[in-house]
Amino acid sequence: MRITLDATPLLGPRTGIGRYVQHLVEELPGALERRGLDASVGATTWTARGGALQGLPAGVRQVGPRVPARVLRELWRRRDVPPIEALVGRTDVFHGTNFVSPPTRRARELVTVHDLTYLHHADTVSAASLAYRALVPRALARGAHVLTPSAAVAASVRDEYGLDADRVTATPLGVDDAWFGAAPPPAAWLTARGLPADYLVFVGSLDPRKNLRTLLRAHDALRAGSRDAPALVLAGPAGRETGLAGRDGVHLTGWLDDAELRTLVAGARALVLPSLDEGFGLPVLEALACGRPVVVADVPALREVAGVHAVAAPPTDADALADALARALALPDDDDARRARRDRAGLFTWAACADRTVDAYVAA
Repeated sequence: MRITLDATPLLGPRTGIGRYVQHLVEELPGALERRGLDASVGATTWTARGGALQGLPAGVRQVGPRVPARVLRELWRRRDVPPIEALVGRTDVFHGTNFVSPPTRRARELVTVHDLTYLHHADTVSAASLAYRALVPRALARGAHVLTPSAAVAASVRDEYGLDADRVTATPLGVDDAWFGAAPPPAAWLTARGLPADYLVFVGSLDPRKNLRTLLRAHDALRAGSRDAPALVLAGPAGRETGLAGRDGVHLTGWLDDAELRTLVAGARALVLPSLDEGFGLPVLEALACGRPVVVADVPALREVAGVHAVAAPPTDADALADALARALALPDDDDARRARRDRAGLFTWAACADRTVDAYVAA
């Protein structure tokens, strides 16, 4: 069996989707071996600038030419050409890992739909993401099987598009082992970056969907009620949200590498993810692996991931979010509490994600 997947999210800094694709690619050979399948794995990228993939595991090779993603998406939005076999050669399975699944001649077609923000919160996403409103239905009309990062998104996709249960498979994400052993940063590390010793942390892109303006209002309310309230650190790549910098008690780190991000989260009083919508909420799982409390928007996927360890609040209510932050700061943080959070995170593994994905490849 020949399997090909879209590895474009591996190019450039890794977002949450990039980390999903990275771990899926790394785990697929083992998952195929566990199933006793004789299969080869190809990884293709859609970019005109050149997309040489580094560090592919044994058994995974890069395939396909350099083709601009924008051109391909516009063609696929309107017509079922070119088929993926014209780009990568014969394949039995093609997995579109990031909302976009190309037409095929004979290959089984699968597409990961990470969330439905492009439909339910269209005013918060980029123009490129709005194209999913046409691309996803075209793939579904061709019979594509849908993968989702959570059961919550699986249910939403089935309801939104009227799909039978066997057309959608949830493949929950995992967490790196390194998060379980992450240590808080030394004082010198924080000082060198202009960061405070006592802080709450947000991790993610600085985009409108992440609901950062409401978070800032909630943080202001928290500080107004307590002069000892922690500062707020926003950790992640730049986005389209404006007006975040220059506020008292708020610090922006910009992009951090994996080791820096782990130590920053491990030293936080709590992680907060107040997004209007999420497909999984990987930062929540990673914070739990560090043993840290988490504050989340009261949306289905975040409740699914965090379970009883979530302190939740409606995402559009700044006062409720401020109260949730205060409650998280008052939670027990002894060895038993940290162990319970790590145990929750340990339920999610990248190997299990890959196993469920391979099951879908076979059954689709």
